[in-house]
Parts: sequence; structure tokens; C-alpha cells
Amino acid sequence: MKDTKLSGPAIFMYSTIVLMTVLSTAMFVLYYGNFTDNGIILWIGIVSFMILYHFGIRILMGEISKLWHISYKHPWFRPRRFEKKLYGFLRVREWRDKVLTFNPDEFLMAKRTLPEIADTMAKAEIDHWINEIISVTAIFFCLLWGMFPIFLITSIAAMLFDAQFILVQRFNRPKIVRLIEAKEKKQQKQTAKTF
Repeated sequence: MKDTKLSGPAIFMYSTIVLMTVLSTAMFVLYYGNFTDNGIILWIGIVSFMILYHFGIRILMGEISKLWHISYKHPWFRPRRFEKKLYGFLRVREWRDKVLTFNPDEFLMAKRTLPEIADTMAKAEIDHWINEIISVTAIFFCLLWGMFPIFLITSIAAMLFDAQFILVQRFNRPKIVRLIEAKEKKQQKQTAKTF
């Protein structure tokens, strides 16, 4: 039976979704139901709805992406030449362990094999690339409510938020891949000695 204990970040996200659903619904009912024409009520409704949108769609896409097999061996996940300098400039090594993890058990060597962890890291990266696209789509809500600069700023902020997770996955995964390759070489040597 799979352990279903939620992490702190997961509990936070699910709780926020519930709270923002209630808050945005209440504010929109008040404003669009003509109970009040107070612009602050509409603004609170929009902000809470956008938080709900950003959190909810990310969880939904994370669930959908579980249907795909994503392999760390795909060329997309290979390190690029410029990345080492970028990681140094952004000091990824210093803050990578402080980044929140939605499902930390999926990255534990005590519970999973190295290839499973590498695949999970690849999936996490893809999830956050999808989130980058989702962040851009939030701009289109300005067609409903106007306020383009606000939606642009929140979209950029959401993209920057997801970028940290992409950087961490791309920074950490090569180390796991090197461990996998070293283990495979060791096994090949041992197999060769037995023949």
C-alpha cells in the first residue's frame, strides 16, 4: 500500500485552494450578484481567483503528467554547456536544499532506486516547464477584467517561482545520473569477471 501522507507544501497548496475557492466565490457572488459595487470586493475576488488558478492548475497538470512515462535519458534532460556558469552566477548550490518539495518521498534513496529518482526529477522538471506555460496563460484573464499590467506582473512572478524548481532539478540530476552510470560500470566489471 502506497504511503499517502502529505508533505507540508502539499497541505499548504490544498488548503490554499480550498480557502481561495471559498473566498473568490463569496467575493464574486457579492460583486456580480449586485450586493455591492465596491471595487475592493472585486479586487479581492480576482486576486483569490488567480491564486486558486495558479495552484489548482499546477496540481491538475502534475496529476495529468503522471500518465506519461518520462525518462531522464531523453536528450532534453542532458546538461547544457552554459548551465554550469548559470548555476554559479545564481548560486544554486547555496539555496537548492531550501526549495520546497511537494512530494519529498519520491526523491528518497531509501525508498526508490536511483533510476526512479532520476526519472522523478525529469518529471518534476517537465511539470515546472508546463507551469511556465500556465503562468503565461494567466495574462489572458485581462480580457475578462482588464488590468493587463497586474496580470503581466503576476504571470512573470509565477514564472520566476517555477524557474527555481527547474534550476534545482537540472542542477541535481547530473549527480544522480553519474551515480547510476558508476553503478552500472561496476556491475559490468563484476559480470565480466564471472565469465
